[in-house]
Amino acid sequence: MRSVPAFTCFFRLLTALLIVVSATGCGLFGETKDETVGWSANKLYSEAKLAQADGAWDKAAKMYEKLEARYPYGRYAQQAQLELGYVYWKAGETGSALAATDRFIKLHPTNPAVDYAYYLKGLISFNEDLGWAGYISTQDPTERDPKALRESFDAFRELATRFPNSKYTPDAIQRMNYLVNAMASHEVHVARYYYNRGAYVAAANRAQSAIKTFPSAPAVEQAMAILVASYDKLGMIDLRDDAERVMRKNFPDSRYYVTGITDDKKWWHLW
Repeated sequence: MRSVPAFTCFFRLLTALLIVVSATGCGLFGETKDETVGWSANKLYSEAKLAQADGAWDKAAKMYEKLEARYPYGRYAQQAQLELGYVYWKAGETGSALAATDRFIKLHPTNPAVDYAYYLKGLISFNEDLGWAGYISTQDPTERDPKALRESFDAFRELATRFPNSKYTPDAIQRMNYLVNAMASHEVHVARYYYNRGAYVAAANRAQSAIKTFPSAPAVEQAMAILVASYDKLGMIDLRDDAERVMRKNFPDSRYYVTGITDDKKWWHLW
């Protein structure tokens, strides 16, 4: 009888051991044990808050998710739902953050913290990663998604309307004013785009839309200038003169009389 080489025996033994390990789910290759098994709602919440305080957003989100799944009723579950909106947002998961805040508002419309939920929803769409003042001074609002601007405005408006005495309302109103300017500036940006490409009818229509929709926004000054210039290019003298009279009445010292609409000074550059 021919003997089996030692190397072959070793290989067969190693293969058998690997099969056993795989079949038994040995911890060497299996999933890491969940250390939170058996934790109370208070323990999960405390650990989630610690992770949140440390900026460990993913870890905090997982803790809140487990808390809500294991203890779906009671104040800890409600608080976890609210906190999830915040930690998702800070983790850059905008869609999940908005879904979490919407779910909290829908499930707990009378919760004392629902005003904060509306405020948070507005912040998520507002997207101030670098801080509000830094954001205003550096980024062109016309480059932003107007849908996100509108959603942010609507959330802040709901807060201000339903909870006028909320501690979050004064800041929300300031942000609403900014957002109105941003949305108006977006319309003017589009009007200017059309004008620069010789689409004067489209430019005039878009400028009129900005003026009618956002009559008190700073961007209206440039919208009026574009409207006057577009009518002039189209040879609509009467309309041009009417628009210019309105502009001179409302903006007697406008810089656009000197620079024309090519002036690229931005309204959001506050300093």
